[in-house]
Amino acid sequence: MSHTEPIAAGVRPWRGRAGGLLGTVLRKAGGVACVVAGLVVVSFLLVRMIPGDPARSVVGTQATADQVAVVRDQLGLNGSLPQQFGDYVGRLAQGDFGSSFETGEPVRTIIQDALPYTLVLALLATVMALVAGIALGMTVAVLCRGGRPRLDAAFQAFTSIGASFPEYVAGTLLVLVFAITLGMFPPGGSDSLDTIVLPMIAVGLAPTCTLARIVRRETATVLELDYMRAARSKQLPPLRLYVRHALPNLMTATLSYAGLLLAGLLSGTIIAESVFAWPGLGSRVVDAVAARDYPVIQGAVIVLGLVAVLATLLVDGLLGALDPRRRRSGT
Repeated sequence: MSHTEPIAAGVRPWRGRAGGLLGTVLRKAGGVACVVAGLVVVSFLLVRMIPGDPARSVVGTQATADQVAVVRDQLGLNGSLPQQFGDYVGRLAQGDFGSSFETGEPVRTIIQDALPYTLVLALLATVMALVAGIALGMTVAVLCRGGRPRLDAAFQAFTSIGASFPEYVAGTLLVLVFAITLGMFPPGGSDSLDTIVLPMIAVGLAPTCTLARIVRRETATVLELDYMRAARSKQLPPLRLYVRHALPNLMTATLSYAGLLLAGLLSGTIIAESVFAWPGLGSRVVDAVAARDYPVIQGAVIVLGLVAVLATLLVDGLLGALDPRRRRSGT
């Protein structure tokens, strides 16, 4: 805007940004509402889609009719389907997930006790993936800028293999090597701080390799931009050159993947927790599936889904704060 333009004309961009921001907030809120509604519907149908009588499958074929009736009442299977759904939503609105069939403990208490372990494992694995993936990807991109095809080929092979490792395979190999053979870490449990090292590596290995490949490609592109050529011409120290000038331009793509990463790690921890006997929500879900403890499964589905949605919203907020283009466009 030139200095000769009237002041009133300068108000329009602000209004446009405010309108764009409001529209973005409304779209995000609508998306969250749709996801929450989907989680509620899926968890509700989880029991109703079981072949046969879900209550009979819980208590067994030798149970009496009274025992089956009690379980049907606990599962909310009495009344018409719309009535069952209304009762289910009403209980959820009050924070009532029911009680565990196996232990009789309220599902809400089970989730409150186990969820912190899962969140700590997922967050540490995410930090590991971000730190190690960014460092590895940038280092290889810088070293391979002048050639070194063998290093690039070795990097591609290593990260391809690492990215394809399932959590249970990585966990089993880690226990075999570092717990049984070398005795460096305990094979499982949560009695000390070092018990989380192997589960963290098992969960974070594949995301680290995937993120390193993304960062390596993005870094190679950033290094060829004009502003990086100008920075190199000033003979800046390597740490300042790559950390201060190159790294900020990688954060948008990195954080975009990090949002998906954290959401995916929540599901990846389920298998790792079972391998390492980590007392998180994932191991409780596995036990609940084996015991047909449907209230625990329903509560875990809803809570883990909500955590994944909140993680995605958090990353979107960080992207909006770090990327000036998003702030100017109101997104």
